[in-house]
This record gives sequence, structure tokens and C-alpha cells, in this order.
Amino acid sequence: MKKDILICGVGGQGTVLASKIIAASAMEAGDLVHSAETIGMAQRGGPVTSHVRIGEEAYSPLIPFGSADMILSFEPAEAVRNLRYLKPDGIVIVNSVPVKPVTESLMPTGYDGTEMIAYLKKKCTCIVVDGEALCRPFGSSRYFNIAILGVAAASGRLGIAKEIILREIERRVPAKYLEANKAAFQAGAEIGAQYEVK
Repeated sequence: MKKDILICGVGGQGTVLASKIIAASAMEAGDLVHSAETIGMAQRGGPVTSHVRIGEEAYSPLIPFGSADMILSFEPAEAVRNLRYLKPDGIVIVNSVPVKPVTESLMPTGYDGTEMIAYLKKKCTCIVVDGEALCRPFGSSRYFNIAILGVAAASGRLGIAKEIILREIERRVPAKYLEANKAAFQAGAEIGAQYEVK
């Protein structure tokens, strides 16, 4: 399989764990994988971007502009900021719930993510997921990083079997959070199945 996947969000959303689960799952499936993170000021709510490149044709861990098959975005503005990585027939799976920057409290701009989502819908194929509604049954938006993997896997665009990803979740998630994470993955998969590529 050849697949370039970009995962983006802001610090604290669990993007790095999601990228590690994808990379490990692809390796479990027998594929060669390169991955890298560009974290920057993530600890202060800054952007986090992870590159996962699957297949023997990837000679470096960073995805070139215009080459990503899929962008998994945990925040609408981050999806727009990284859209230059997406190839023309690629897909964006994006959380519609914004993470407002600290500067918003100093000088309100009214940012609520709606303009970003509208822009994405005009520019590319995208699956918009209401992360707040999806994660409400689990009591925390922190489960979105696992839920979005369910969306991607069940859509058929990720190219990795759900069972393999679930096994990797079982290996990496602490036992006390495991059942909720597995339930979040399944909830995401129910959404992804509505967009399944036949």
C-alpha cells in the first residue's frame, strides 16, 4: 500500500498518539512506514502536525505539498492551514469544533470555525465531524483522537483494517481508559461507514 496521511491539530488534542497508532497499525499490516512530527509550541496550544508515510515509495518522512491522500484534522483552522499538503483527489476528515487561540480572549474575533468549514467544503472532498457531539457519551473531547481513527478506517480511505487499529489501541491506551477509547473508535466508525468508498 502507498498512503500519505497528515494529522494536524493543536497541543493537547492527542494528534501524536493518533499518528503513532496509524504508523504502528500499518507496520503490523506489513507495510514500510516513515513518520515525523513538527510540534513547535504545542505545549502552549500551538499547532502540531504529524506526517505518516506508508509504502516503499516514501523516501523521507515529510509529505511533500500536494501529495497527502488524507488529512485528519482535529481543528478547522489547522485543516485550512495544512490544505496545501492535500493532493487533488485527497480527502480531509475534520473536527468542526474550534480550539480558540489564547489571543481570542484578548481581542475577540468571533472565530467559531464555520468559515473554515465552508472554505474546506468548497476546496476539497471532506467529512465534517462534530467532535463535541461524538465524544459527549464518553464525557470528554479527549477521545476524539481515537474516534477520528474510526471515521478514517470505516470510510475505507485509510487502507488499514479496523481490527488491526483496535489491536494497536489496546496496546497503547492505559487500561482504565481502554473501554471508553474502544467505544469512541466504534462511534467514529459508524460515522465513517456512511462515507465508505465502495
